[in-house]
Amino acid sequence: MKIYTKSGDAGFTSIQNNVRILKSNIRIKAYGTIDEVNSSLGIILSYDLDNDIRELLIKIQNLLFIVGADLSNRNTKNTNTVTPDMVDYLENNIDLFENELPTLQNFIIPGGNVISSHIHLSRSIIRRSETYVVELAQMEYVNKFVVKFLNRLSDLFFVIARLINKRHNIPDIIWSPT
Repeated sequence: MKIYTKSGDAGFTSIQNNVRILKSNIRIKAYGTIDEVNSSLGIILSYDLDNDIRELLIKIQNLLFIVGADLSNRNTKNTNTVTPDMVDYLENNIDLFENELPTLQNFIIPGGNVISSHIHLSRSIIRRSETYVVELAQMEYVNKFVVKFLNRLSDLFFVIARLINKRHNIPDIIWSPT
């Protein structure tokens, strides 16, 4: 089977149930940025990571496929769907990792370790995806747990970025108004 089908040459693509929509559709932007996050995680996973973070990011890559499947289906009876348990999973990991961190007293600037910086970039891509999903939800049905999942995922990535810096003895970069 060839990788190219030529079926998208006129600017349309297929979502689940063989529905054809424009590639510029907000639904495509929403799950396209999910794919972008997943690709950015591939870069992060190419680095030397602590096992707990590596295993979590691999799990998140797999969960992001469920998010993408959920977003590519207009059917409210979708079987590949984001669940409350997936949101809880993220929250549990946030709580676990926050126990290693000092309480945040200030806004921080993304940066520090190169891995932490990549995590912050992934976090900002997640935020963009979240805005697309919210926009899509104003027009069509979207599983409410998708937005919750993305919101928690960006929070988790913020915590992971701080944790990676801490584990490498790099302090948070505190924002200071000039």
